Amino acid sequence: MQVLHVCSEMFPLLKTGGLADVIGALPAAQIADGVDVRVLLPGFPDIRRGIPDAHVVSRRDTFAGKISLLFGHYNGVGIYLIDAPHLYERPGSPYHDTNLYAYTDNVLRFALLGWVGCEMACGLDPFWRPDVVHAHDWHAGLAPAYLAARGRPAKSVFTVHNLAYQGMFYAKHMDDIELPWSFFNMHGLEFNGQLSFLKAGLYYADHITAVSPTYAREITEPQFAYGMEGLLRQRHLEGRLSGILNGVDEKIWNPESDLLLASRYTRDTLEEKAENKRQLQIAMGLKVNDKVPLFAVVSRLTNQKGLDLVLEALPGCWSRAGSWRYLARAIRCFRKGSSRRRRNTQGRLAYRSAITKLSRIALWAARTLFWCPVVSNRAA
Repeated sequence: MQVLHVCSEMFPLLKTGGLADVIGALPAAQIADGVDVRVLLPGFPDIRRGIPDAHVVSRRDTFAGKISLLFGHYNGVGIYLIDAPHLYERPGSPYHDTNLYAYTDNVLRFALLGWVGCEMACGLDPFWRPDVVHAHDWHAGLAPAYLAARGRPAKSVFTVHNLAYQGMFYAKHMDDIELPWSFFNMHGLEFNGQLSFLKAGLYYADHITAVSPTYAREITEPQFAYGMEGLLRQRHLEGRLSGILNGVDEKIWNPESDLLLASRYTRDTLEEKAENKRQLQIAMGLKVNDKVPLFAVVSRLTNQKGLDLVLEALPGCWSRAGSWRYLARAIRCFRKGSSRRRRNTQGRLAYRSAITKLSRIALWAARTLFWCPVVSNRAA
């Protein structure tokens, strides 16, 4: 079987969330099981730099402009890149500008990703074509729709990593993305009068998966489905919705062998962990104290992550002598709250708006307790 994963990021080349971790681990695991797996990604600068052996496989003139399809390898996994500098060669986030505004041409940037995913099943690479196109989150949501429009040359799977992000665009863009207007209705990719990339994936995919069995159940309920509960309940009744729990790559998350740690340890040598805690307290400007617990939160600062629950709980936690570490991406609606509390918590709370592989690993290895406040199972 030949499988193509269509997605927007891949750890460690480019990561903004858990999607990247899945794509960084799942294809390699499938290859180890004997599946012929490749990955299709936009040619973002960080990804391009990580695959220096990429060479041209095909060139096309598309609705989004001229593109080249490149092919290379990363850690033994075949990687296709969409080379379209006018769409993807931008600094910073792959999704928005430095002011956190979504790029105005995102509709074309990610429609192209889905279109190329479909064209791969139609022979865009004359030497390899997938039997299954596996699209991930809204960025790749149009891939199943394009496959449906082309007569379904391959089976399709759509994985929901986070239902809250839906890829909504004005209906007028149907004229720009080369899908028939007949697809724009409630039994298609229309949602509240707009074009929804997420709904396209949910509606047209042969099968839907979610990142855990619990999340698969949650998203059939109104409080977690963001308006998609009717469609998802129908897919559940049809046997076309499954939950598969994400795993942990022990080659990366292993304190016994990780060279990035100040002190490596095992379950039998937990006393060695104390040095990691001390080094993190120093690096973060916290009071160095081996007697107090070190709590940790790693998260985007969004309502879905439940961090307002953390802010409400802080006063009670101070009385229990805990130290805190916030390692997160900053969303402005939470910055004000966390900054206000920091003024009264010198030496006990530290916050960083940027996150790196080194800091994330150091945090996990040093903390006493990991606090994961959530509004839904997906946020966990």
